[in-house]
Amino acid sequence: MFFLYGQAGGGAGQPSMFTALLPFIIIFVIFYFIIIMPARKKQKQHQGMLASLKGGERIITTGGIYGTVSRIMEDRIEITVDKNTKLQVTKQSISAVLEPQSKGGDQKSKAK
Repeated sequence: MFFLYGQAGGGAGQPSMFTALLPFIIIFVIFYFIIIMPARKKQKQHQGMLASLKGGERIITTGGIYGTVSRIMEDRIEITVDKNTKLQVTKQSISAVLEPQSKGGDQKSKAK
């Protein structure tokens, strides 16, 4: 009859602190492997890409501007967008380094 009131008779007390925190620990571990670890890996790849930038490479910024790296400074990069147009952008705004386009057959294979 005591089980109807949420009280257990004999031996069963309140759950320990560990068993109460176990679901939160499991959720944190799942978040770590699904969200935090891949984000760190991507951030390290982006930092490596920024460190390996050199003049003459084609890039795209996070704003969608295409350009060629003309000068690299400590905290920003100067890109040439057109013949007489140069922009200075922060290093963090570089989204990707574009692969140089080869001439001939590769364009046809990418279109398929």
